Amino acid sequence: QVQLVESGGGSVQAGGSLRLSCGADGYGYSNYCMGWFRQAPGKQREWVSSITTDRRTDYSDSVKGRFTISRDNAKNTLYLQMNSLKPEDTAMYYCAAKSTRFWCSDGLDYWGTGTLVTISS
Repeated sequence: QVQLVESGGGSVQAGGSLRLSCGADGYGYSNYCMGWFRQAPGKQREWVSSITTDRRTDYSDSVKGRFTISRDNAKNTLYLQMNSLKPEDTAMYYCAAKSTRFWCSDGLDYWGTGTLVTISS
């Protein structure tokens, strides 16, 4: 089992940048596929990006080219670098984990409590 805690959210103007972090407390972090999801007010939660144990990555079309996911297994930490932010990126951002060496964009088992990102125009 792994416990996840997100940080790094905040309020920035459109065009700005933020870096989200997700610290993992538990054994075997390097064996988990990790993902970022977000939920905007009044909308369903949506997948943003994932990174596998061998560091394969992918992104939703809405963030591709602007966001970068990475992981530091020595620090048990997942990151999401967000650049060129837009008002429509405003949402609660969650990190999640699944104990698998395969791809994970759904069915993740462990979730953090989220960090709020607000982008003003």
